[in-house]
Amino acid sequence: MNEYSVQQLASAMNGFLQQGRGDFIVTSGVSTDTRSIQKGSLFVALKGENFDAHNFLQQAVEGGAGALLVQNVENLPKGVPVILVDDTLVGLQRLAEWYRGGLSLRVVAISGSNGKTSTKDFTRSVLSQKLKVNATQGNLNNHIGLPLTILATEGDDEAGVFEMGMNHSGELEQLCEIGRPDISIITNVGTAHIENLGSREAIAIEKGTLARALNSEGVLLVPADCDFVEQYREETEGKVIVVGGDDSSVRAENVVPGANGSQFELIIEGVGRIATSISVPGRHMVSNALLAAGAGWLLGLSLEEISAGLSEAGLTSGRLRQFDCRGISVIDDTYNANPESVIAALETLASLPGSGRRIAALGIMAELGSYAKAAYQRIGRLAAERDLCLVAVGDDVVEMSDGAREAGGEAHQFSKPESASEWLSANTHSGDLVLFKGSRMAAMERVMNQSFPS
Repeated sequence: MNEYSVQQLASAMNGFLQQGRGDFIVTSGVSTDTRSIQKGSLFVALKGENFDAHNFLQQAVEGGAGALLVQNVENLPKGVPVILVDDTLVGLQRLAEWYRGGLSLRVVAISGSNGKTSTKDFTRSVLSQKLKVNATQGNLNNHIGLPLTILATEGDDEAGVFEMGMNHSGELEQLCEIGRPDISIITNVGTAHIENLGSREAIAIEKGTLARALNSEGVLLVPADCDFVEQYREETEGKVIVVGGDDSSVRAENVVPGANGSQFELIIEGVGRIATSISVPGRHMVSNALLAAGAGWLLGLSLEEISAGLSEAGLTSGRLRQFDCRGISVIDDTYNANPESVIAALETLASLPGSGRRIAALGIMAELGSYAKAAYQRIGRLAAERDLCLVAVGDDVVEMSDGAREAGGEAHQFSKPESASEWLSANTHSGDLVLFKGSRMAAMERVMNQSFPS
């Protein structure tokens, strides 16, 4: 964030200068965590159901905070400027929206049921070939993370690549108001969070917020297999570009999948074609790469720059990362899971070359509600159809192993992660491929690390 006086920041948030000098300059942006605070920063004391950062104001000052944003005035440290607001989260969001309004950067907003982070990583890598880019770090894609990401943007940044996640209806509208996208990407519409939204159609409406947020100069990028394209065309003032289809202006031809990624010809109509590769396996990853290529094309990058960015992209940890342990190829896709992303991961596992067994160690998928049983059965059947050995972890996923067995497949059900780890350690051999995937609450990385320490 650029440097501003405390009074400027207070005015941006409709806050009140409770104590200290209004002309004090905040020099190091915004922090919400005393463990990583920067000297001269504004510390935002967020309050949630299970925590209250107002209890750590003195530690924030001792750690270097130059000013504080609070919503109550009890036990304020002396000698530091303090801004008082009704709600510190709302204050943080207002500050980010105000700061975004003063930036000249072009914003690419990315959402979807799955593939958001991978597409963000590809897009950041592509745009960085030519532009100075700030992008979402880790999983900072919600009502707290997006404001922090925007406030971390520097005045000379030329592009912002902002991932936008949601769990409930209406959340993306607020994020779009803060982020103000010029280019929106909807990676897909699946069934993640269907317990909260009720139907896939309702999820499509929520994702369509990114289309509705665009003005007449904006562009929406969607993959060719999205079945809500026409709905989005009607909802947006901007232009809709479909990528990845046989006649799309941005597409891939002659795709050659491999264990360490995919090679293909990247074609941008009217520009040319170029041999390209990505270092992560899976046809769905090619689709994500094409969405990133489309963003690069719209922001003026050359075909060579786009191709280089895709080839050099490194994905966030837990997204189809591969490593070798005792001659066994381990695929770490543990970051999160929903039915569509699990299906894509199983298809990828089945397509990889190798002579050994292919084993899918899968945990719970959260927020499916009444749809969970059918989803687990569907995934179990697919594992059997693809000749994968299924290792199901947790009592909540018993329908998964049942579905696999009913379809004639091999399946092993474990209530405890430790039991699954013991089985995997004892029953895998050199040449095998083992995939790990589950929602965050499944903590499948623990099963993976116990079975195959890297």
